[in-house]
Amino acid sequence: MFFMIQRAVHDSMPRVYRTPLMKIKTSSLLASLAVFLCYGVAHAQDEQVVLIGLAAPLTGSSARIGKDLENGAQLALDDANRTHPTIGGKPVIYKLVSADDQSDPRTAVSVAQQLVDQHVIGVVGHWNTGCSVPASRVYHEAGIPEIAPASTGHQYTLQGYDTAFRIMGHDDGSGAYTGAYAVKTLKAKRIAVIDDQTAFGAGLATQFIKGVQSNGGTIIDHEYISDNTVDFSAVLTALKAKQPDLIFLGGIDVEAAPLVRRMHQLQIHATLLGAGGFVSQTFLKLAGPDGEGVTALEPGRPLDRMAGGPAFDAQYRARYHAPIELHAPFAYDAAATLIAATHQADSTDPKKLVSTLHTIERPGITGTISFDREGNLKDPAYTIYEVREGKWVVVNVLGGGAAQTASK
Repeated sequence: MFFMIQRAVHDSMPRVYRTPLMKIKTSSLLASLAVFLCYGVAHAQDEQVVLIGLAAPLTGSSARIGKDLENGAQLALDDANRTHPTIGGKPVIYKLVSADDQSDPRTAVSVAQQLVDQHVIGVVGHWNTGCSVPASRVYHEAGIPEIAPASTGHQYTLQGYDTAFRIMGHDDGSGAYTGAYAVKTLKAKRIAVIDDQTAFGAGLATQFIKGVQSNGGTIIDHEYISDNTVDFSAVLTALKAKQPDLIFLGGIDVEAAPLVRRMHQLQIHATLLGAGGFVSQTFLKLAGPDGEGVTALEPGRPLDRMAGGPAFDAQYRARYHAPIELHAPFAYDAAATLIAATHQADSTDPKKLVSTLHTIERPGITGTISFDREGNLKDPAYTIYEVREGKWVVVNVLGGGAAQTASK
């Protein structure tokens, strides 16, 4: 190495400077440099790279959400790496390996296998339940833990895989809370339901209906769309004739915004209610003034009431020069919890991490992170929001126990 460095530097020097004295000084300097570089190479070789997977939609219509998840997870790795972590007494560095599942179940299975083949120690993902359910089988067969930052369909953790975990509440809780809110607080008497027939939307609609009925409410109709629907005229015209005073949508923000605009155009005087995937900056931009009064429940506390929410918000904005889109804090906690498990187990063996995750309890950005037997977050919080003057305003926080203090 020394002679390679000496030759490269010597050849780059103007001939006028190639004196015997210069050669002596250069040789001494290069000897020191060679020792330094050799030390650096040895140190880099000793440092173990620990791979953590991120599976989310990074292209297509949901790419903004996938990027938000990736950004949140990356901040967790950056924070961990700044502490110069060690495992088994040896230095490690955490690296995020991102994979695009395109919000497609088949692609999600392929992506899951790719991450397994790259020897990740765990996965933050997937965003939607329809991807997490089939992908979780791949992770389970490989013994790799998966912490979903937003897959709220209960079926994901009902499969019985000990490798499946969820960092927020599931739809059984969302449906029960939202159904009760529709009947008891909004005093809705004629409730219609629309769902987009995805695993998320259909599951949420089912739980909402149960919540309404258990609180003495009445469902007058249940209509169906797809997650690609752009014209809601037919379904809304059918509902208008039945005079609903509340319409529940089992879907996300990019469906809710054009739906509520069309409701206004058709003069349907009903509250639009959702329970997951509504509360975003994208909805506000797409819905405009027609978004006023839209109400939605979201799993988790509002950002300013999360234990580490304000600090995380500032960190996110400083790094990415944009506000949080939706679920970045949950992706941060998912990644940080995988990292915490490596330190608690003092190992990067995925099987040891799975066992550790079943007993872990730690303060996170979003609250206390601890899982039940199924892998669900214990005592999850939910928040009711309403659009007022073009902003999402907190109406009520449900569940979740007392506020916790987070340490990053």
